[in-house]
Amino acid sequence: MATEPSKKSNGKLVKLSKKDFESDQDVRWCPGCGDYAILATVQRALAGLQVSRENTVFVSGIGCSSRFPYYMNTYGFHSIHGRAPSIATGLKVARPELSVWVITGDGDGLSIGGNHLMHALRRNVDLNIILFNNQIYGLTKGQYSPTSKVGKKSPSTPMGSIDLPVNPLAFATGAGATFMARVGDTDAKLFLQILERAHAHKGAAIIEVMQNCPVFNDGAWSDVTDRKEQAARQLVVEHGKPLVFGKQKELGIRMKADLTPEVVEVGEGKVPLSELLVHDERATPVYAHMLARMSYPEFPVPVGILRADPQPSYDETANAQVQDAMASGGKADLKALLDSGMTWEVGPHGVKH
Repeated sequence: MATEPSKKSNGKLVKLSKKDFESDQDVRWCPGCGDYAILATVQRALAGLQVSRENTVFVSGIGCSSRFPYYMNTYGFHSIHGRAPSIATGLKVARPELSVWVITGDGDGLSIGGNHLMHALRRNVDLNIILFNNQIYGLTKGQYSPTSKVGKKSPSTPMGSIDLPVNPLAFATGAGATFMARVGDTDAKLFLQILERAHAHKGAAIIEVMQNCPVFNDGAWSDVTDRKEQAARQLVVEHGKPLVFGKQKELGIRMKADLTPEVVEVGEGKVPLSELLVHDERATPVYAHMLARMSYPEFPVPVGILRADPQPSYDETANAQVQDAMASGGKADLKALLDSGMTWEVGPHGVKH
């Protein structure tokens, strides 16, 4: 994965800036859409990482978020509905030196594309997957999506949705994701940290972004992303540190005897820090699943890196097999391959084995 600057001036490499990752296309999202903040943060992250634009590719499916590749001054592929993880998998296996990013939404990635996303995570393909979750279908004018809350009224659910919503990171845990994170669309500081870690992670990294759709689902995440309330309603997890939250870090998460979490008050005469859960990015998937399932108002919503446990990636293993086959089999011979095994010859007198 290239990490050298790719911009030259008078034959010399110079440091890339956010502007170098901006394409010449007019950004066309609705005014106030959270996609603008996500785009700007990703561009800033890549500039900070000084990645090679020539070795960076963004692959998207269908949806509002899927216009993303047009706005990045890198390579990109606006693909078909729900299939971005599969296309990105083929690209990464064929060109393992590339940094491949998948842009998807809660509809594109968890409805028609749920099967494809599941297998990309299960195989641990070295992809960086950013899932924009606005809990609605924005591009097709506001139908309810797999992550919409029960009771959500929309053109396709005029009496309110009766579906239980999908939890993207709980889904990812079940698929065996080795890197999972969650962040609000305008929390640039935390988002930058997550993007840097995801880029460095070997294997599939999925980032759920709590994104606002001001036209069709305005304020869907305001309970937990409002800056005045987020200290008490978000739990920022940090590896090796106890699970505490609140404006004065006066609240924490403790595990009960029945292995379920509970919110407790922390401090003198109350629950000591020593009794709280300590965040471990490499803990069992059961722990990550517990974090993924915590939701407001019963719990604060965990944000940050919930799990980061590098494992051998699919593309790395697949290419190792190719190299082994080439080393043991010598130069490839397509005709010999086609003539090998069970073959038949069809002629005027019938079929001969």
